[in-house]
Amino acid sequence: MGRDIIADIITSIRNADMDQKRRVQIASTNITKNIVKILLREGFIENARKHQESKKNFLVSTLRNRNARKRNPRNLKRISRPGLRIYSNYQRIPKILGGMGIVVLSTSRGMMTDREARLEKIGGEILCYIW
Repeated sequence: MGRDIIADIITSIRNADMDQKRRVQIASTNITKNIVKILLREGFIENARKHQESKKNFLVSTLRNRNARKRNPRNLKRISRPGLRIYSNYQRIPKILGGMGIVVLSTSRGMMTDREARLEKIGGEILCYIW
């Protein structure tokens, strides 16, 4: 049984946000790098850098707006998981909070947000919701 890397990222960010920590350390893989790039583009994290510790690579991300968001936690939800994959075509990709949140999709053209997928008219696996 393998590890669910996407669920690990979501849980790490959610836990750091609840503990009011500013930095999160995430294992570095291709999937995590792509998700962190999306989070950077959309403004959910401030920056990310590579870090190596005892021959293991990590991404250290800084969460955004910690002081401005009092008691307003960041919400992340894993949708598709290893036991139950959820796919959608571009017409049926859900809108989170009327477009305020994002849906992260894994498509044949790489990972992208729901807005990008609708513009390119391409569907894929719905990985997570972030709002």
